[in-house]
This record gives sequence, structure tokens and C-alpha cells, in this order.
Amino acid sequence: MSEFASQPRPTPTRVGQFSWMLFDFAAQPFHTLILTFIFAPYFAAHLSPNAVDGQAMWGYAIGLGGFVIAILAPVLGAMSDTTGPRKPYIAFFSIFAIIGASLMFFAAPGTENGVLFAVVGVFLAIIGFEFATIFNNAMMPNLIKDEDLGLLSGFGWALGYVGGILTLLIILAFMAASPETGTTLVGLSPIFGLDPMLHEGDRASGLLTAIWYLIFIIPLFLFTPDAPKIERTKNAIQKGLRKLGTTLKNLPQRKSYFAYLLASMFYRDGLNGLYAFGGIYAVGMLGLSTIQIGVFGIIAALSGAIGATIGAFADKNFGPKAVVSTCCYLLILACVIVVSTTQQYALFTIQLEPDSNIPLIIFYIAGAIIGGAGGALQAASRTLLVRQVPQSEVGEAFGLFALTGRATSFIAPLSIAVVTSWSQSQQIGITPIIALFVLGAVGLLFVTKK
Repeated sequence: MSEFASQPRPTPTRVGQFSWMLFDFAAQPFHTLILTFIFAPYFAAHLSPNAVDGQAMWGYAIGLGGFVIAILAPVLGAMSDTTGPRKPYIAFFSIFAIIGASLMFFAAPGTENGVLFAVVGVFLAIIGFEFATIFNNAMMPNLIKDEDLGLLSGFGWALGYVGGILTLLIILAFMAASPETGTTLVGLSPIFGLDPMLHEGDRASGLLTAIWYLIFIIPLFLFTPDAPKIERTKNAIQKGLRKLGTTLKNLPQRKSYFAYLLASMFYRDGLNGLYAFGGIYAVGMLGLSTIQIGVFGIIAALSGAIGATIGAFADKNFGPKAVVSTCCYLLILACVIVVSTTQQYALFTIQLEPDSNIPLIIFYIAGAIIGGAGGALQAASRTLLVRQVPQSEVGEAFGLFALTGRATSFIAPLSIAVVTSWSQSQQIGITPIIALFVLGAVGLLFVTKK
């Protein structure tokens, strides 16, 4: 045992807690701008040969990143659990996040290496952002009382959505312009001379993501207390892996805990897949423009912030399991609504006129449901985990929760990629997401600690 093990943990302050929440504020633009509403649709519409191939290629890139996370997360998680501090890991993987996001600006249409920059960029960025998030979440139990974890988690997710909204507004109002009109959503010429014909505004979403993250991650390192150093890295690997092995071996005997880890593994992967492919699906099936997808993103992000806030109070009053279960059912409903609507018909059976706005309206309504339910779901998931373990195991449980979620993060993108390639249909290709939410909802029925 290291001499640092006996040192008292620093007392978290409101500034430290808020700085921890700012991580969500800093990182959310990656999910909002890159994976969902701006860059992913740009990739599908202007870089890839066609929408079907674009959805498949994007799925393989994200899936490969998820596979790397699956391989490395258990080892790195065990090391951090036994060494103590999380900030060194966050700093290291932030480098990958910033470089990967920045590379996307160079993914120009019609260039020889455009697709390569996009694929390598998203591969590096997803590894960087996801690993940084794992270790940031592992700091959470030391920052607040257990009974208030739901509030801290919910307010953090809500703040993250605010960051997503602000960056999306910056892109739509000042950077991304229509090639036909040369102006942005509010009728302005793009700033910095960004060329609409080369989609430089869409590609600049990568640079904005990197700069935004770099600025707003700083308070975490300055003001949020970290765990004290416990063990040297060499010994930590051995001890951490032994402890992880013991925990995994005993999991089947802890039925509620085990059921929750399995259920959350499925519904979290479904939610990640929904966020990653929503914009690409909208481009291919509904023909939405970047600006229309951006409006959808604003609606989803606003409802996400509201949903996370409402979910925080619902968590405290009704318990996190009720919140998580309800959100799974809402997300299944929203997915069915989206899949059942194309430019030709709505809800599978209603025939539409060629210029009908009904598909767009339905897509916006579904986006509001997805945003609100997704925000509350993610916030309540962390507090439901705390209910499954005694106080002495909360830190380890959060590490295992992160590992199980990220270790299977490749299932949704790879299954979507495979089904899309096999069926040659975006509509059929997106259906694995529904199956993942169903599996998650069924798994929650076996969770007894609410």
C-alpha cells in the first residue's frame, strides 16, 4: 500500500461539483455535432458514395472504436481503481479526442483522402471522448452524498445538453450555410469565410468541438478534487485485475445487480446507436438538409435538458428504476414512429403528398421524445446503479458499469452496418436499435433494488 492511501480525501465544494458537471458541457458537442446532427449527415450525403454505403461505413468506423474500448477498458479501469486519481487518464485520452475531432475539418468532399480523414477522425475521437467520460464518471461518488447523486447526475446531463444546444446554434447561425443560398439558418454569410460549396461550415463542427472541449475541460482539472494516489501502476495492474476477476465471478449470485448491468448494457447501446445514426437516417430516408437536421437537433437537445432536469426530481421522488423503465418504453415508441415514416407515407399506412411536411413534423416530434427520454434515462441510470450495491462498493460499481456499457458499444453500430449492408435498406438497417431497447426493458423487470 502506498503512503498516499492514508491521506484524507479533499472535501468537494460547490465549485468542484460544478466543474465536474462542466465535463458534460465540454464533451456533449461531440455527440451533438459530430455523431448526430452535423458531421455524420454531411459524411453520408457528401463524402460517401451513397446514403446506404455511408451509413454502413460510419457504422464500421464507430464500431471499430467501440471494439478498441471493449479491449482496453477493463485493464485501464482496473488500473485507475487501484491507483486512485482519474485526472491523468482524462488528460491522456483528451488528446485523442481533440486530435480526432480536429481531423474532421480536413474531410473535404471530392478529395482523395476526405473519407480517410473522416473515418480516422471519428475513430480517434470516439476513443478519446468515451474513455475520458468513463474516468470522469468514476469521480462522481466522491463528490456528493449518495441520496443526492440523482440530482448531480441529472443536472450534469442537463448542462451537457445546454452545451450541445449552444454549439449547434453557433454552427447553424454562423458557420454552416446552404450551398444554394450561401447563407446560414439566420440569413448570414458564414464567418471566417467558410465556403458553403465545400461544406466548410459542416466540417468546422469538428474544430468547434475540439476547441469547445479544450476550453471547458480546464475547470475540472483546476477545481474538482481527485482521489488520492493509492498504488504504483505496476502493482495496480495485478491487484486491479484480480479484484475485477473476483467481482465478475460473483456477479451471477447478485441477481438484481447482474440483471441491471445486462439491461443497461443493451439500452445504453441502443441509445448510442440512435444518436449516432439519427441524422444519417434523416438524410437518406427523409431528405432533410443540414439546417433541418440542425433544427431537429435543437429540439432534441432542448427536450433533453428538460428531460434530464425533470428526471432528476422524478428520480428523487419515485426512484431511478421507474424513470429508466419509462424512458425505455418511450424510446421504443419514438423509434417505431421514425421507422414507420418516409417521404411517401407516415406510420406505415398513411399515404402522403409529394411535398407534404408531415414527415418532417413527425420526425421533430420523435426527436423531442428521444431527447427528453434519453436525457432522463442517462441521468437516472447512474443513480439506479448505486441502489444495487452497498456504500463500500459504489466506486467499483461505477467502474464496472462503465466497462460493461463501453465493452459492448460496438453492438449497435456494427449490427446496423451489417443489417444495412445485407438489406440494402436504411429503414430495415436501423431496426436493431429497437431490439436493443426491448432487451433493456425486459432486463429491467429482473432488477429488484429500485
